[in-house]
Amino acid sequence: MAMTITEKILANHAGLDEVVPGQLITAKLDLVLANDVTAPVAIQEFEKFGTDKVFDSQKVALVLDHFAPNKDIASAEQCKFIKEFARKQEVKHFYQVGRMGIEHCLLPELGITLPGDCIIGADSHTCTYGALGAFATGVGSTDLAAGLATGEAWFRVPESIKFIFQGNKFQPWVGGKDLILYVIGKIGVDGARYQAMEFTGEGISALSMDNRFTICNMAIEAGAKNGIIAPDEKTYEYLEGRAFRPYTSCFSDKDARYVEIMEFDVANIPLQVAFPHLPENSKNVEEAAGIKIDQVVIGSCTNGRIEDLRTAAEILRGRQVHPEIRLLVFPGTQNIYRQAIKEGIIDALVEAGAAVSTPTCGPCLGGHMGILAKGEKALATTNRNFVGRMGHPESEVYLCNPAVAAASAIRGEIVHPREVL
Repeated sequence: MAMTITEKILANHAGLDEVVPGQLITAKLDLVLANDVTAPVAIQEFEKFGTDKVFDSQKVALVLDHFAPNKDIASAEQCKFIKEFARKQEVKHFYQVGRMGIEHCLLPELGITLPGDCIIGADSHTCTYGALGAFATGVGSTDLAAGLATGEAWFRVPESIKFIFQGNKFQPWVGGKDLILYVIGKIGVDGARYQAMEFTGEGISALSMDNRFTICNMAIEAGAKNGIIAPDEKTYEYLEGRAFRPYTSCFSDKDARYVEIMEFDVANIPLQVAFPHLPENSKNVEEAAGIKIDQVVIGSCTNGRIEDLRTAAEILRGRQVHPEIRLLVFPGTQNIYRQAIKEGIIDALVEAGAAVSTPTCGPCLGGHMGILAKGEKALATTNRNFVGRMGHPESEVYLCNPAVAAASAIRGEIVHPREVL
């Protein structure tokens, strides 16, 4: 029977020859992960099971990235609790301040997430790892607790939607963020509810891994169970020297069944800005031109990678952030931070007037280090712009790519990058 890449991975981990959409299965897990917000609840539930040890200390990742560096006493207690659990369980992949990064930037960088993997994480943007050809999805903390104890999770096999991006002639400054915002704008935040979003075509092949991570990261913003891109030479090149264990790539059969197939020509996709208060409110950047902003955020698990920082620096180098703008930059990992220092990116950003922080999710979830006041507007390379997402419920968040963010920080209002270059 013909299967999609998502169906093949789930079949492999369920020990079955084939699976079909709607089928309930139990699958073995290659990785179980959580952060400082979601891990404590999972650990407490895990301990109720009466199980002394996690199923495999080599297949658990705990990353302190949301409220770390600790923003208050409560977050400090949470991080301490996780640290003690990690020590007791001899968790191999435990990362705290100084060694950590934003989890969905860090784990691929370290070669912990690989093609063909079946991964669950107590964070909705776990779907990021689909860019490597893995089945990766977010779960609740109680489901994660069961995964910690058994190394298994149950799934209803999702239907798949295929998104084909034709051509490789992108409009200036357009990248993965624009493609996924454009798609979400077309189908809506419930457009792929509990379905696999499979991205393919010449346009996807032309994108770097950093851009592919961005696309799969925001599959959840369309309600998807997972986002996924079949591995290719760029994937394997990225994994060279990173992957520390064997892996098996999967690919969709040519006659695999999809509930829907959508095609786009990348040449027709302009720079996007998602208006408050939903990612589906995505429009051409020209329609947002002139909107005054108070804060710009460049970073997060969506756009905190080295290419994102290079883009921002290219636009900001030799220019100044508008005096009424706060520009906050969050490199995704310590290694990305160090690479940005070596390339002179950090110096260019700071000289332009940006505040560069240690890796953290920080303001993306309204946690710390960039909270909005009543009536303030932010332009961010993050993934969500719900009411109150970055602070006061009467603040507003607009979403965009790093080029638009950097250009707008200079102008003090949302603009196309060509307006400042």
